[in-house]
Amino acid sequence: MKPDWKKIRTSLWSRPDPVLAAARKSGELLIAKIRLSLAVFLLLIPFVDSFLPGLDRKESLVGLSLTTGTFVLSACAYFFVTREFNPSWLSFASSALDVTLVSASLAAFLVLNEPHTAVNSKVVFEGYFLAIGSTSFRYDQRVCVTAGLLAIGEYFAIVAYAASHWDLNNPSYAPFPYGMFGWANEISRLMLMGVACVISVAIVSRAQHLLRLATVDALTSLFNRGYVDDRFAIELSRAHRHGQPLTVAMIDVDRFKLFNDTHGHAAGDFALRTISAVLRQFLRQSDTVGRYGGEEFVIIMPETDLATAQHKLDILRQTIASTPIPLRDQKRTVNVTFSAGLAGFPRDGMDQAELLATADERLFQAKRGGRNRVVASPDPVPAEPASVA
Repeated sequence: MKPDWKKIRTSLWSRPDPVLAAARKSGELLIAKIRLSLAVFLLLIPFVDSFLPGLDRKESLVGLSLTTGTFVLSACAYFFVTREFNPSWLSFASSALDVTLVSASLAAFLVLNEPHTAVNSKVVFEGYFLAIGSTSFRYDQRVCVTAGLLAIGEYFAIVAYAASHWDLNNPSYAPFPYGMFGWANEISRLMLMGVACVISVAIVSRAQHLLRLATVDALTSLFNRGYVDDRFAIELSRAHRHGQPLTVAMIDVDRFKLFNDTHGHAAGDFALRTISAVLRQFLRQSDTVGRYGGEEFVIIMPETDLATAQHKLDILRQTIASTPIPLRDQKRTVNVTFSAGLAGFPRDGMDQAELLATADERLFQAKRGGRNRVVASPDPVPAEPASVA
């Protein structure tokens, strides 16, 4: 069976889940702290060496320039991360910085006319594995792949340059303290870097899989309440930053207890799965829909005002009402309806609790008003004599 390369490429280059993207921030901060600490330590080395007798001045200047540049770049990266400057490209840029700092250290040996150290280093080269491995803290497979390919490309360029400008196996270099040069060894190193990249991608993929297991409702395959709450906080924060509208909808299946009592809980479960399938197909990829408990669902719609959301929910209500639900033990189908309450940011509230409370109150307005309807305003709805289910 041939592998589906298009599907693999799409999977590798898909955006991370927003909840993992939030976790990426803490990972980026951790890496920034480690990078800055190492930069401070490395900066001390040339200053200490400058007091030692017999040190080559050229070597001292190259080392000082390299460590100073590393410290400045590390300090800048730390400054931006701690100031919550965290655009989507920052993970790519900081990962590229980590890889390039290792490459710059190896290239410095070429400047010092020590090509064997550059191509056969047993200390600096391992920095590539740290740079590639740390990408897994960013929870983005795209960053892992980019950093891995960049490391392979930069190291290959260093080796190719050294091999073309020096006769690396010339007897004058004997006794070859760093070993003789051989392309077989260098190709092995490049392959090991590729393996490190694959491992980091696998770690991120595993984290995504565990997140799905922990956040998906077993019955409906929709997100569970914990995930919806986390995602709501993320989307609301984004709406605050960019001044964009956001609407949340609370949905409840009408008379679901009566449905269960009449047709059985197995039929009720099948009805919930049917409704969930319609919700997944109907909503945008940027929307978040989850089961909030029992027969209640929540939909988060970023960049959507109340009027647009109400129109969308009305179409969804009609779609579900016209969707037949077959009964397993009977040769007939039934239909269910839902009621919904909507609340919009910033008109109806500025925080998560206030918006959910408003949406919930309007859901009960829809119930009191006769069910099978969407309420998106505080206008009173004529009360229904029957009790609210």
